[in-house]
Amino acid sequence: MLAILAPFIALSIIVLVLYFSHWWLLARHPHLDSSDKLPRHLVMIALVLVGVIAFVLALPVSDSSRNQIIALLGILISGTLAFSSASLMSNFMAGIVLRINRPFRIGDFVKVDGYTGRVSSMSLLDTEIQTESRELVSFANNYVLTNPVVVVRSSGTIVSVELSLGYDVHHSEVEQVLLRAVERVELADGFVQVTSLGDFAVSYRVAGLLTDVKSLLSARSHLHKAVLDELHNADIEIVSPKFVNSKALDPDQRFLAKSTVPAEQVTEASPEDLVFDKAEHAEQFELAKAALETQLEQIEHAIKNSDGPNKEQLLAQRDSLAQQLEALLQRHKVEVSSL
Repeated sequence: MLAILAPFIALSIIVLVLYFSHWWLLARHPHLDSSDKLPRHLVMIALVLVGVIAFVLALPVSDSSRNQIIALLGILISGTLAFSSASLMSNFMAGIVLRINRPFRIGDFVKVDGYTGRVSSMSLLDTEIQTESRELVSFANNYVLTNPVVVVRSSGTIVSVELSLGYDVHHSEVEQVLLRAVERVELADGFVQVTSLGDFAVSYRVAGLLTDVKSLLSARSHLHKAVLDELHNADIEIVSPKFVNSKALDPDQRFLAKSTVPAEQVTEASPEDLVFDKAEHAEQFELAKAALETQLEQIEHAIKNSDGPNKEQLLAQRDSLAQQLEALLQRHKVEVSSL
C-alpha cells in the first residue's frame, strides 16, 4: 500500500516545493524585468528537472525500469543541449561572467571593435552600445568577453587636442597659450606635450582632465574651439608651412579668424542629450530602480524586526514603494519602446 502511495506523496511534495520556489523567486518580485527574471527562470527549470527525477525514483517499478527511465531523460536533456546552438550557450555563459565581473555598467562610455559610445542595455546574450552617431550596435557577450573593451572611467577621462605649429613660435609661448585654453573650458590638471619635431612644423598635444564624463563630446568640441581662439588672440596663426597665396599682400598680414559675436552671446546645445538618449535613459532607470529596491529591502528588514503600530506604518510604506517601483517599470517599458 505504501509503495502505491509513494508516488502521490512524492508528487505532492514536489508540487509544494515548486510552488514555494516559484513564489520565492518570481511571484514576490513583480518589479523584476525580463533580464532579471531570466536567471530565476533557469533555477526553476533546474528544480523541475530535479523534481522529475525525484518522482521517477519514487515510482513503484523495478530498478532496471527506473534506470531506463532515467537514462531516457538523460538522453532527452543531452540531445536538447547538443542540438541547441553552441554560440547561444557561450553567449549565455559570457553574459553571466560579465554580470559577475562587471567590467562596465549601463551608461558607461566604452569602445568595442572600433565602435565608441555608451552602454544602453545589457542582457545575458548581448550588450548594446549607443554610438556617437546615435546608432544602436549590439555585440554578442562572447565577443565582448574575448575582445579588448576600452572603458572610460567614471571618475574622469583625458580630453586632448593635437595640432602642429611652425618653428617660428617658441614652445614656451605655445604652452602658455594652450594652457589658457584648458583653463577656459574648465578642465583640470592641464598639460602640454611636444609630440614630434617634423620637417616643417612642431606637433603639440594639449590635454586636461574631464570629471563629468557624460559631457565628453561637448568637452572635446569646446577644447578645440578654445585652442583656436586662444592661438588667434595671441596672434599665432595655424597655417600650413607650404601655404601659398598669389595675392599681393602685406608680409605682416596675419590669417586669423576674428569673431564678430561676443562669447557670452554664443549658445550651444549639448549633443549628448540627443546622441545618447537611450543610454542616458537606461542609466537613470537603473539608478532609480536600484534606489527603490534598496529602500524596499530596508523596510522588509524593519518589518521583520518590528511589531505594534509601527509595523502598520512600515507595511504602508512598503506598499507605496512597491507601487512606485511598478510604475517605474511600466513607464520604462513605454519610454524604451518610443526611443
